[in-house]
Amino acid sequence: MENIRNIIIIGSGPAGLTAALYAARAELQPLVIAGLQPGGQLTTTSEVENFPGFPEGIQGPDLMENMTKQVKRFGTEIVMDNAVSVDFSARPLVVRTGTEEYRSRAVIIATGAEANWLGLANEQRLRGKGVSACATCDGFFFKGKDIAVIGGGDSAMEEALFLTKFGNSVTVIHRRAEFKASKIMLKRAQEHPKITFVTNVTVVEVLGEATVTGVRVRHNDTGVEEDLAVQGYFAAIGHTPSTKIFADTGLSMNEKGYIEPQEFTQTNIPGVFVAGDVHDHRYRQAITAAGEGCKAALDAEKYLAVDEL
Repeated sequence: MENIRNIIIIGSGPAGLTAALYAARAELQPLVIAGLQPGGQLTTTSEVENFPGFPEGIQGPDLMENMTKQVKRFGTEIVMDNAVSVDFSARPLVVRTGTEEYRSRAVIIATGAEANWLGLANEQRLRGKGVSACATCDGFFFKGKDIAVIGGGDSAMEEALFLTKFGNSVTVIHRRAEFKASKIMLKRAQEHPKITFVTNVTVVEVLGEATVTGVRVRHNDTGVEEDLAVQGYFAAIGHTPSTKIFADTGLSMNEKGYIEPQEFTQTNIPGVFVAGDVHDHRYRQAITAAGEGCKAALDAEKYLAVDEL
């Protein structure tokens, strides 16, 4: 049928571009709606040392540029625009940007998730320069340093415990006196000799010019401000999946908005597949996202082989 694509991929991080690579090599002529700032979270990451095939490491933006060149080589079309709405109520499936409407037999959702931040002036300026939201991604760079972890849930305890492998010390900073973390995770962190706690404080700024040199906190009961000397700042206050445009589509999501696949990468809507951090709230790694992009493309290819549209 005229003007109906075989497959549209929403998102251009490791999941979306790997899906595009496999779909393009299967001659499905994929269309990637990349967003206005393509490349996903890796474009704001400096050194990537845990992606296979780069023994000396690679800059995050360079890795995404390489992926983009690779998918274009096999005929992937990339649109530098945001997907603003979708209609999955009938076939063909519809994806709309600010200026165009696209129809497709299949859609892979790879829109990712965003780390939650406190919104401090220096958080974004110092990202990759001592500020991070992923201990498993960046912990290696903080060998022998004093590190602050912001948060009070299980994620914060997990990040803190992981960072003890590298850091000289880890300070967990929490705005309340009580923690949301499970008792077992909190106990593990409290019993670790490298971990200390600063509670009932509000983080008011990340200190440093070229790199992180400290964290300024305000004690909630007295209003007194205090500077803590650290060289690393890890935000561990959760992530938000990029699923807003799918809110009224009938897609199955959990209470936090992550898309829940039904079988492998297939969602509850026929022809709609999912890959990467938009559903994976456990691993959140570039390599796992890429692997899921591969799986989603293979699942979509099998679906399209029997699709009668």
